[in-house]
Order: sequence, then structure tokens, then C-alpha cells
Amino acid sequence: MSAEVPELGEEVCLAIDRRYEESKAERYGISRKRFRNFVVVVVRRYAGSAGNQEQMEVVAGIHVAELMLARACSAGNETAWEVFLTRFRVPLYDAAYRIAGDEATGRELADELYTDLYGIPNSKGDRRSRLDYYMGRGSLEGWLRTVLSQQYVNRYRAHAREVSLDEQMEAGVSFADRATASDEAADSRVAAAVTSALAALIAEDRFLLASYYLDQRTLAEIGRQLQIHESTVSRKLQRLTKQLQKSVRKQLQAAGVSRRRCDELMQDMDVRDLHVDIAANLRQEIPEDSFSKRIHP
Repeated sequence: MSAEVPELGEEVCLAIDRRYEESKAERYGISRKRFRNFVVVVVRRYAGSAGNQEQMEVVAGIHVAELMLARACSAGNETAWEVFLTRFRVPLYDAAYRIAGDEATGRELADELYTDLYGIPNSKGDRRSRLDYYMGRGSLEGWLRTVLSQQYVNRYRAHAREVSLDEQMEAGVSFADRATASDEAADSRVAAAVTSALAALIAEDRFLLASYYLDQRTLAEIGRQLQIHESTVSRKLQRLTKQLQKSVRKQLQAAGVSRRRCDELMQDMDVRDLHVDIAANLRQEIPEDSFSKRIHP
């Protein structure tokens, strides 16, 4: 399969190299070459067969400092773990308490997560850390909250047909699937606001979001379907995500949510992390022939 994925162009590689300093990778003993390899894995995963422009956008959007922190922790770097615990210990325990609803269960959830993050040696003595699945596409804190939510769901709804987080991350699961798995931990007002915001979108905008985030089509593929340039698709997606965030924030405040609480609910939120059934909302009432003149069979 790797032979089918073209090599990254020189421009993309240079863009990766330019982000080395801001990643603080050197602090954890990660060389420029290893840094490049870590980032290349992410680019190939999410835009391996895409053009230079989409690959450059992926590079620009990666949280490189948090990605390197995660990779260094996974490798057992003590400095990285000190940084990780200083930054995330308190927020994760707080998040676990909110998800579980009581202090004892929350502490158990958080402790289980730390065990998974550190990694348990297998029969060969190799450790596999849950942090290996973090790809830097969103904030590390947001990703960790998603992991906590999934652990809670798996723990208390074992009888339900749930897909493990490992399998989701390995398969590059869409934002809708991850959000649905953790919807019990979300504020109901966020779900209502998101549902309303999505319902207000025109059919073409819902089609665009569904194609990119649910069907995981590349910008180039969507551009060919809609007969527009991939850069136009990128701009439309950026406009739509900002529009959705602004609409959700406005509706939350209209519902009586304080500015501070609104900031907490909206923290690190992007369309891949919305706690609502995104698939059902995006695919609703989209006529099959809406784009028949522009979509190739």
C-alpha cells in the first residue's frame, strides 16, 4: 500500500522543517529528522494522495508542540512527562469528575487513563502508549477529554455495541463517530445549539461538510465533484467551520449561558469534536439530485 502513496514534495518537506523550532522537539531529544518523520506520518494519513496545497494545509494545522510532547511521552522521556503532568494532571482530573459525576469514579477514570497513556509492557517488553494514537489534528487536551469520555462509555455501557477508541483512531474515524460515542459527557445545550446551527445550513454547505468530514474525501476530490478549485473548497470549509462556531456560541449565550461557561464549552471545539449526531444532521434532506449536474457518477 505504501507504494501507492506518492512521496511528499519539496515544498511540503520545507514547510514541515520550518515548524521544527516551534515544536520544542529538541527539548525532548527529538532530532529534526525524527520530527519530520513524525509529521510525515500525519500528512500521509490525512492527505497522502492529495496535492501540495492540501498537504501544506495539514502541515500548517498540526499542533506540532503537542504532537512532539505526546511522542516524547510515549517514548518514556522524563522531561516530557514532567511537562505533561504539569499541564494536564489537574484539567484531566477535573474533566473526569465532570464526566463521571462523582469524585471516586472520576479519579478511577483518570488513573486508568494515565495507565493507558504510560503504556503497559507486552510479552516482548515493548510499551504501547495510548498517546501513539494522537495525531495533532486537534488540541491534546481536547483529545484527552475524548478518551476519558470513551472510557466512561465503555465502562458503563459495556453491553452496548461500542467501537473501542483504539480501533477508531487506527481507522481514522470521522468526527461524527467520535462525537456520538461521547455524547453523554456533552452539555445538552451544546447539542441543541449545534443541531440548530447545522439545520440552518443550505444543502450545499451540508453536502460539503459531509463529504470532507464524514466521507473523508480530499479537497481535490470534492473540487472535481463540484467543478471548483480545491483552494475554493478549502476556503468554503474554513468559512463554514467559523460560521458554525459563531452560531453555536450565539445560541448558547441566547439560552442564558454565561460568557465564561460558553468559553469553557467552546474550548478547543472544532467540527470533529462536536458532541452530537453530526451525520444525521448533515445528511438530512439533501436531495439525491442536488448536485447531479456537478458530481461525476
